[in-house]
Amino acid sequence: MEALRGLAFLLLLQALGEALARGFGLPLPGPVLGLVLLLAALRVPALRAPVAAAADALLTHLSLLFVPVGVGVITHLAVLSQYGLKLLVAIVLSTWIGMAMTALVLRALLARSPETPAGGDAGEGDTHG
Repeated sequence: MEALRGLAFLLLLQALGEALARGFGLPLPGPVLGLVLLLAALRVPALRAPVAAAADALLTHLSLLFVPVGVGVITHLAVLSQYGLKLLVAIVLSTWIGMAMTALVLRALLARSPETPAGGDAGEGDTHG
């Protein structure tokens, strides 16, 4: 029952994000706005347990979510054979760019964090024996 409540909450946030995106003509997809709303909503402790239960249920059956993608690839093999190399280059480059940007953002955030010493090891300056 907890997982159903969490799933309903996730779907509600996605629908709310979609409504905000369309209603205000925002350049972001509705599900992305829904995720931002979820990030804010997870600060409420009472919502964490149902969302965690829904996430666990979805992760348990994650492999089933790839079936439609596989069917789509098989259905459009002609398109894949025509544009396959271009798709591969786009996927590899976008993955590399995403990883590089993530590393740069992490490096910038760690540099601003007062808890992390410049040396990197948090236990380095510990004098307690």
